[in-house]
Amino acid sequence: MKVLGIVGLVMASVMAVQTASADSLKWTIRSDYPHIVSLEFYSQDYNRAWPGDGQVYMVDDYDTREFSLSCESGESICYGAWVRGNENKYWGTGMNNSQRCNDCCYTCGYGDTDLRILN
Repeated sequence: MKVLGIVGLVMASVMAVQTASADSLKWTIRSDYPHIVSLEFYSQDYNRAWPGDGQVYMVDDYDTREFSLSCESGESICYGAWVRGNENKYWGTGMNNSQRCNDCCYTCGYGDTDLRILN
């Protein structure tokens, strides 16, 4: 019976991992700030960021931009933005996800974000 109990637990764990599914989250962001803004998105559940690999999105055109992220359903993702060359002026979680924020995170698979204006 003990072996069957362990097998059952292992199977339940495998099934729980398999239920996580790929989804997407579209962020809509506009910078009204007069200088170049660096932007990155940070998972609060996994060790990853978008665009990742030490890269950032550069926002400097006053246009509304959309960023579609591939993510896991239920994953919490926050944005972090800062003035290029001056991480003391930031929005959301700032550079390297190092700040606390109110209302800068969304959950993957629960609809797209509202327009975020950085000013």
